[in-house]
Amino acid sequence: MFQLFFTKFIAFFTVIDPIGTIPVFIAVTSKMSKDQKVTIAKKATFAASGVLLFFIAVGEVILEVIKIPMSNFQIAGGIVLFLFALTMIFGASKPEEEISHIDQKDDVAIFPLAMPSLASPGAILAVMLLTEKSKYSVQEQVITSLIMLTVMGLAWLFMLFSSRIFHRIGNSGAALISRVMGLILSAVAVNHILMGLRSFFEN
Repeated sequence: MFQLFFTKFIAFFTVIDPIGTIPVFIAVTSKMSKDQKVTIAKKATFAASGVLLFFIAVGEVILEVIKIPMSNFQIAGGIVLFLFALTMIFGASKPEEEISHIDQKDDVAIFPLAMPSLASPGAILAVMLLTEKSKYSVQEQVITSLIMLTVMGLAWLFMLFSSRIFHRIGNSGAALISRVMGLILSAVAVNHILMGLRSFFEN
C-alpha cells in the first residue's frame, strides 16, 4: 500500500508540478492584495481539482463511447506524456512558458493557474491512466483520487507561501526542479507505453 501511494504521489507531483506553479502564481498576483491572493489560490485549486476529478469519473466512459480501447489510449497518452516531459527538460521551463501566457484581462485563477499550470494535459492523462477501471478497483481509484487531491492541497499551500518559497529558490531554482520533474515524468511515460503495448498484444 505504501509503495502504491508513493508511486502515484510522485507521478502526480511530477505532472501537476506545484513548485513550478509558484513563479506563475507570483506573476499573476503581483498587483493583488493578500486577501485577493488567497482567493485566487483557492479558486485555482478547486477548479483544477474539479477538472481532474471529472476525467477520473467520465474520461474512460468518453473513450468507450468513441470506441477507443484503453490500451490505445495508454500508448498514445504515454507518447504525449513523453513529449510533454521533453518540453520540460529541453524546452522553456514550466514557469517561463506559462508566465508568457499571462493576460490580466482573463480570470488568472482559471488561466493560466488552474489550466494549464495545475490541471495540465499531462495531469489529465495521468489521472485517466492511473484510474483505469479494468485494472484498478473502486477502492484503488478512490485512493488515487485522494492522492491527487493531496498534491493539489500541497499546490494550494505552495501558492499561499509562494513569496517565501520563491525568495529561497528563485526562478532558476523553480526551472531546475521543473526539469528534474520532466526527467522523472519521461520514465513514467515510457512505462505507460510499454504497459499499453503489452496489453495491446495480449488482446
